[in-house]
Amino acid sequence: MLSLSNLLPLVGQSFQAPRPTFARLRQLQLPREVLWQALLLVVVLSVLLAEVSAMLFLSTGTVEADAQMIISPAVFGVVQFSLLVAMIFAIHYVGRAMGGTGDFAGAILLVVWLQFVMVCLQVVQSVAMFVMPPLAGLVLIAGLVLFMWLLTNFVAELHGFDGLGKVFAMILFTMLGFALGLTFLMTLLGVTVPR
Repeated sequence: MLSLSNLLPLVGQSFQAPRPTFARLRQLQLPREVLWQALLLVVVLSVLLAEVSAMLFLSTGTVEADAQMIISPAVFGVVQFSLLVAMIFAIHYVGRAMGGTGDFAGAILLVVWLQFVMVCLQVVQSVAMFVMPPLAGLVLIAGLVLFMWLLTNFVAELHGFDGLGKVFAMILFTMLGFALGLTFLMTLLGVTVPR
């Protein structure tokens, strides 16, 4: 049975041995319904943590009041959930197009687990930035590097790819294509970035 007590050790193992750890998670063969619920849960946890962190930083004067989130938690949650769903489809279909063998349920599991690991890392980052504000930039960069490292390894394990370099390049090109497509769509809709 899955619980926080046996999930947290897997988080540490994900950093040490990402591919074997993700392979162990796949062996659980969780139903899609459970995976979708888990995705919703990690989004809620992420939004709650972001809100708590923002309130803590504002109460201590670590950040300026006008640096608050400009969107509501509900909107932030919907946006994050939508982006993660888009990520699931991209991981599945781009991976399959490149000769991968992963299934759709595996792609959901990948995103759910990656997001859960990042939520745990988000807790550590928030504490680190609260205790050592000057190192906030380094902590954020380290988090981004870890995200890309885990994503690359998990995608490689899901689709049965051997070389991490090929997978990393595929992820970068997919992100670039998504960003360009989103920019084009926003332009068509007349949305402009405020200056």
